[in-house]
Amino acid sequence: MVMARSLYVAGAGPESGKSVVALGVLDAMARRVGKVGLFLPVVRAGAIDPLVTLFRERYPQLIPDDTAAAACCGVTYDDVHADPAAAMETIVDRFAEVERRHDAVLVIGTDYTDPGAPTELDVNAMIAVNLGSPFLLVLTAHDRSPQDVAATMDVALNSLAARSCEVLGVVATRVPRHEQDTIRAALSHFPNVEVLPELPLLSAPQVGQVFQACRAGTLFGSPRRLESEALSFVVAAMTLPRVLQHLRPGCLAIVPGDRSDMLVGILMAHHSQTFPRLAGVLLTGGLQPEPIVRRLVDGLGTSLPVGATPLNTFEAATVAAGTRGRLTDSSPGKVKAALELFDRHIDGARLLDRLDLARSHAVTPLMFEHELVQRARAQRKRIVLPEGTEPRVLRAAEQVLHRDIADIILLGAPEAVERAAALAGVDVSACQVLDPCDDELRHQLAAEYARLRAHKGVAMDAALDMVTDVSYAGTLMVALGIADGMVSGASHTTAHTIRPAFQVIRTVPGVSVVSSVFFMCLADRVLVYGDCAVNPDPTAEQLADIAISSAGTAAAFGVEPRIAMLSYSTGESGRGADVDKVRTATQLVRERAPQLQVEGPIQYDAAIDAGVASTKLPESSVAGRATVFVFPDLNTGNNTYKAVQRSAGAVAVGPVLQGLRMPVNDLSRGATVRDIVTTVAITAVQAQLQLTWAQEVPAVALALPATTPAPPRKPVPEQEQEQPMTTNLPVVGAG
Repeated sequence: MVMARSLYVAGAGPESGKSVVALGVLDAMARRVGKVGLFLPVVRAGAIDPLVTLFRERYPQLIPDDTAAAACCGVTYDDVHADPAAAMETIVDRFAEVERRHDAVLVIGTDYTDPGAPTELDVNAMIAVNLGSPFLLVLTAHDRSPQDVAATMDVALNSLAARSCEVLGVVATRVPRHEQDTIRAALSHFPNVEVLPELPLLSAPQVGQVFQACRAGTLFGSPRRLESEALSFVVAAMTLPRVLQHLRPGCLAIVPGDRSDMLVGILMAHHSQTFPRLAGVLLTGGLQPEPIVRRLVDGLGTSLPVGATPLNTFEAATVAAGTRGRLTDSSPGKVKAALELFDRHIDGARLLDRLDLARSHAVTPLMFEHELVQRARAQRKRIVLPEGTEPRVLRAAEQVLHRDIADIILLGAPEAVERAAALAGVDVSACQVLDPCDDELRHQLAAEYARLRAHKGVAMDAALDMVTDVSYAGTLMVALGIADGMVSGASHTTAHTIRPAFQVIRTVPGVSVVSSVFFMCLADRVLVYGDCAVNPDPTAEQLADIAISSAGTAAAFGVEPRIAMLSYSTGESGRGADVDKVRTATQLVRERAPQLQVEGPIQYDAAIDAGVASTKLPESSVAGRATVFVFPDLNTGNNTYKAVQRSAGAVAVGPVLQGLRMPVNDLSRGATVRDIVTTVAITAVQAQLQLTWAQEVPAVALALPATTPAPPRKPVPEQEQEQPMTTNLPVVGAG
């Protein structure tokens, strides 16, 4: 495995197809690491490079503005010619800035458009070596025999080796489909070779590009159709019946300018149901249709582009055939086709496995958020946000909709929500707004609440009053299937948010305690803290349940669970009721879930710091590398997560409840818009699974024997008791 955080993609010559490969690699990188950077070491002077524009359109989160776009570029060709040494220093400095801000960087080499650089591969090799980037070599098989392709690869590899450039792999592009096996065999003496078959669409120029290359003006048709690809060309110089036989889908007809009969015939064929749709018509010789013919064509109302060029027919055909299509931001169909081709024929994950880009045990915040959003998008769910007039909630709702994370239900009077949205400057018109005071909805929710609470003597009149509370209304919507999950707490206490869930949603059978975790998104990892919001003083049995549930939550979201059962003492050094409780809980975890890595009692520093761990618990597989931290009580957990959040600048996502039958999640009252968006994504994923966090990983969740009796709990007021529950409401709010 090559230890590198960047990859250099460059061609062995012009028209290599490296843009297709770079697009596929960047897409694979974005799925693998948290934040991917783009860097072009040498560009043409003037406007922003077309590749930067393309990637900016495709990945706006990576290149959000002109400043970021400019930062993607190193120097110009003029800079390289004027002072190669100074240009290289600038390239290295600017690359370092990009690398510093990203988890991984894709470097895209030069375009072989500089007539003053005949040894451009050498230039790319020197840049790659100076950047410490492994090289992915791209070469084209178009109009080449397998032997020629192999010879090109060997010459390029020797050149790269002479520059001490490490080659990660070779990609042959535009390989004729009937020669894929032959080409692969011809290149098999190099161990890491990928083959991309020819896809005519990718090399096809847009009609507008052909017109521009031929210096043609547009006479008829829609300007938008100029972005269509010309998949082939036909010179229409024969009789109309002969030409009609040669028309193919997406072809551009090159017509002598004095053949008005041919122009009309081709336009009629394009509009006919029995002939293929064409890309355009190019009239040659500097001739245009007579006025009477123009009148006829105008009457057809055609959208097919028709251009006129001063070139003669032979010249126009030659220029058109030599016009090479490129991936641009104006060709979304071509971009989609390129990504599909790459995914179908190249294993991007296997390619990146050769780099040091393998998914690490410690998940970065950006990776965590990206994975959440991708999973939420895969199957959109309806999430109810009861605090429908809270500005942060409204801004988060707008972002959730814009990023296609979930569908949103806002609670509140429609006019109040609309007014609050206007004041916040957001557009939430795509949200569904429901008013708990609406008579029909209110009676529907009250009937369900009265049914669920009949054993507590709740009558319909009392239920009608209760469901006007937005927390109860939102929770009941989840119970009734009106919504798939709920997120609240931006302006309500934790107790106010989750009390209805205890009464209405209740626990999963076999789960003895409802608990919570926070995802603590630090600069270089994501940790799981539990329980910091629900259980004030858990027993040893409850603490074991919390640990097992928290491990399931961690595993469900890409954090490998290594559990630290925290105490003020490490190992066997301490004694006392508090330490003994943690020691007993640790033993219970080992008995109930022997597949889990767990250590306890252990102090926080020994759990997270490898240096301290080597002294206090040198043989432990958890000490120094814990990812799941189980606190002995709510006082310790709540204060610790807030201390880490504020002093380390961590993003605290949660509390995420574990053990409920349906997803309800709480926010801190200090939650940012980003916190809310992330919690909505978590809730959406939970709703997709239709499982609670304690059930997410069956091997973990089922470790608790069904015969284990519910551990005793402290008495709570009668109105708060629930027969399946063994948890108290929080005495210290998480918000």
